[in-house]
Amino acid sequence: MNHRVNLLASFLLALAIPLSGQDYHLGPDSKPQDGVPKGAVTKRSWTSKVFPGTVRDYWVYVPAQYQPSQPACVMVFQDGGGFQDSNGSYRVPVVFDNLIHKKEMPVTIGIFINPGVVPADGPERHPRYNRSFEYDTPSDQYARFLVEEILPEVGKSWKLTEDPNGRAISGASSGGICAFTAAWERPDQFRRVLSFIGSFTNLRGGHSYASLIRKTEPKPVRVFLQDGSNDLDNYAGSWFVGNQDMAAALKWAKYDVRFEVGTGAHDGRHGGSILPEALRWLWRGYPEAIAIPEPARSPVMDILIPGEEWRLVGEGYRFTEGPACDAEGNVFFTDIPNNRIHKIDLAGKVSVFVENTAGASGLEFGPDGKLYACQGGKKRIVAYDRDGKEETIAEGIDSNDLTVSHKGEVYVTDPGQKQVWCISNQRVKRVVEKGGLSFTNGVALTPDQSFLLVADMRGQFVHSFHIEADGSLSHRQPFFPLFIPDGKTDCGADGMTVDTQGRLYVTSHAGLQVCDQAGRVNAIIPKPSREWLSNVAFGGAARDEIFVTMATRVFKRKTKAKGALPFEPPILPPRPRL
Repeated sequence: MNHRVNLLASFLLALAIPLSGQDYHLGPDSKPQDGVPKGAVTKRSWTSKVFPGTVRDYWVYVPAQYQPSQPACVMVFQDGGGFQDSNGSYRVPVVFDNLIHKKEMPVTIGIFINPGVVPADGPERHPRYNRSFEYDTPSDQYARFLVEEILPEVGKSWKLTEDPNGRAISGASSGGICAFTAAWERPDQFRRVLSFIGSFTNLRGGHSYASLIRKTEPKPVRVFLQDGSNDLDNYAGSWFVGNQDMAAALKWAKYDVRFEVGTGAHDGRHGGSILPEALRWLWRGYPEAIAIPEPARSPVMDILIPGEEWRLVGEGYRFTEGPACDAEGNVFFTDIPNNRIHKIDLAGKVSVFVENTAGASGLEFGPDGKLYACQGGKKRIVAYDRDGKEETIAEGIDSNDLTVSHKGEVYVTDPGQKQVWCISNQRVKRVVEKGGLSFTNGVALTPDQSFLLVADMRGQFVHSFHIEADGSLSHRQPFFPLFIPDGKTDCGADGMTVDTQGRLYVTSHAGLQVCDQAGRVNAIIPKPSREWLSNVAFGGAARDEIFVTMATRVFKRKTKAKGALPFEPPILPPRPRL
């Protein structure tokens, strides 16, 4: 890396963490001690593919106690040049030496990484400074940079643990929120977070974490936060308020969290003075695994059962869709490219129900016991009896998904024409909605069957329509505003289902979003894998298992909730809290 880029990276760090005059002092654990073996720090550089064109310096600290035969724990630091400086605010190598020697933290290799820079073409041009983009963006990109590039590269020279309980991550300011983001997105890789003066404000959307923590299924993450009452307050928000909101949310959701409050400003003096204690707290109990919190008050835990996780039902398909439950609790789903519909029986066995389905996608059972299907390949709606015999219900519909009421009315989404069809129980078809949504996709009935819910895949909302006596739709409202994760321009709403409490479950980019009857997202269940989450249905003998289709695989999960099936008589859920 050229000298100019080195100077620029150091300059950025100085801007991010200036010194202040607060009365904080380094203790003995932050100073070299006689008789304590000293680790070695080596400097390297890296050109990234995850962040194309960026170059950066990084440093690797290896403790004197490291043994090549034993995997070492790992701790990553953003703005690494400042953290590895033995004369700086934090002096991490010195603190590591002392705490590892006293066995107050495990043998840990430190990786100190500077933010990336796309170098300038010449002295009259500026580089592109990637610091805010890499650190403040609430996405999985930086975690992928670590997991796919840096950790494997360092692992070529030293043996690193692959146990996420042995991996920690830290940073200050934007580097602090980056540390939390990496663990939040990839708890399978990092479970210990140390954030100093973290930028949990709206620089790039990080202020949303305080809300997401309260809604999302708990994750096995331990978090140490530090901030001062004189921290920044600017166009993006108040850093001190942002950290208080984070601490309150983590505490409410029963995470293992500690928040150290001081009077400092946006600098490293307070954080540096408490670094040894923070590391002791962060690593306490190791190698005991960090537990998943069990918050009693969280709406998501009104649905999920502690200890019950996603279980694989089947895999090896080309693209799965349209799960639907019959009266007995068996679940059927489509494999669109392979033109098959599969059946999952109550014992969990998967078999082929019918072949040559003409690209069937959405499925739903009707009150007549037949399985209704969207045959996109032939632009028709069909129904299969229990033996797989096919009957054409309507033709000339370029369909995607459907639902069937207890009266036998079929509502079908037609994304290409931005419309919704209704097929009466007399098999008369008509368009009942056109042009109000960008991409009509998933469709569901409320448990009392008074409203039809239609997902706009390319927008933000699930729309609610009142169902008139003749089956027509009225009073459309963009009623359910879904969370859109960073890097996406739409919610990605696809399949939907409802439960007996009136909750709406929507597959989306962010996972399985759950809305209450008043239209609010109050729970987010993470996806079982990183594949596309296409559809969802309740099934099982008690209808208390959620089945999701995910590209090449199908998963299920036992819950406290119970599905409401549209072909059965309507039910009235409890009155919603407004």
